[in-house]
Amino acid sequence: MVRKPSKQRMKEYVIAGLLGLLVLWLLFLIVGILRKEEIARKAMESRKAELAVLEERKAMLEGNLVELESVRGQEATLRQTYGVARPGEDVIIVVAPEEAAIQPKLPWYKRVMSFFGFW
Repeated sequence: MVRKPSKQRMKEYVIAGLLGLLVLWLLFLIVGILRKEEIARKAMESRKAELAVLEERKAMLEGNLVELESVRGQEATLRQTYGVARPGEDVIIVVAPEEAAIQPKLPWYKRVMSFFGFW
């Protein structure tokens, strides 16, 4: 014998279905908020790294400004940048010394043979 659902039972099913949909909708909203929070956190980390690079560059540029305020610093910068010299100065080119080829130590029998001119 099959029981027909009563009106009261139907109302309970409808309310349970609506509450289930409400829970799903709220979960969807929470997932969206979490995604946005992750994006914001990554953007903040990226901006912090960018700020650190910019502060380092600012410190370098301030050091350059301090150097350029003195006459000696201006002269050094001109010499490095444009390769100029004062009148009467000669250009000195520093050449790195050539590394001497290291001769491998010969075995005793080859040394004896080379002494007699066989090798």
